[in-house]
Amino acid sequence: MNPLKSKKTLALLAGPGFAFLLCFFFLPLIYVLMESFKSVDNHITLVRYLDVIKSQQFQLVFRRTLRIALIVTPIAILVGYPSAYFISKLSSKKKSILTTLVILPLMTSPVARTYAWIVILGKFGIVNATLTSLHIIKEPARLLYTEGAIVIGLLQLFMPILILTISSSLENVNSEVEEAALSLGSNKLGVFFRVVVPLSFEGFIMGVTLVFTGCFTAYVTPAILGGANVLTLSTLMREQALVLMNWEAATVIAVLMIITTLVLYNGIRAFRPRNMA
Repeated sequence: MNPLKSKKTLALLAGPGFAFLLCFFFLPLIYVLMESFKSVDNHITLVRYLDVIKSQQFQLVFRRTLRIALIVTPIAILVGYPSAYFISKLSSKKKSILTTLVILPLMTSPVARTYAWIVILGKFGIVNATLTSLHIIKEPARLLYTEGAIVIGLLQLFMPILILTISSSLENVNSEVEEAALSLGSNKLGVFFRVVVPLSFEGFIMGVTLVFTGCFTAYVTPAILGGANVLTLSTLMREQALVLMNWEAATVIAVLMIITTLVLYNGIRAFRPRNMA
């Protein structure tokens, strides 16, 4: 095939997608970044960043958001990775059934899925009603509008994404490689950590990044399950922009959220196996 024609074909195929990303993602992102460094008189300055970072409210909310993301992500890994590995070892029919069950929650609106937790965790919800009827607690416990409620909601929200991402990566791991490792004297646990995990590490990175960034930037779940008292960066940004009309602070918070997720992504990639570098 003519190399010139192949390049033209590739450009035609990639052009619309690239143009869409350029117009609706990169250009707005560049605009937000530029605006965050502008002063009132349109000079480049770091005053806005210093004001936001020095704010005790921002420091408290940043630590809370980071803590929630760092709690949800390891739990999702501990539950999701074995689940994905188990699914990858099943026959095609069983794999299809379980994959459908994993995908099913993603077909429901995140708002509806989050509101369902109010029914479960509310003062007169299923959990409190059960614990009260069993005489484990005397009065309904406060489960809603806490960090714990946000953690549970985010875990249920992003767990399927992690499982699907890792499952697709595990599809590329040849079972013969595992059998070869076993024949060479390794045990099943050693095969999993020394063979399976390194070979599926790219999917692992993508899954962890999606879960962490999703938790770090989520708005609906923290807003509903956390309420006005348990703010995260996304709800704080909304408060600054739409309630206090402080668009400058909201812009800085948005940029800091992007920077944090990029730092985490590159930090995770630093731990990739050496033979994959």
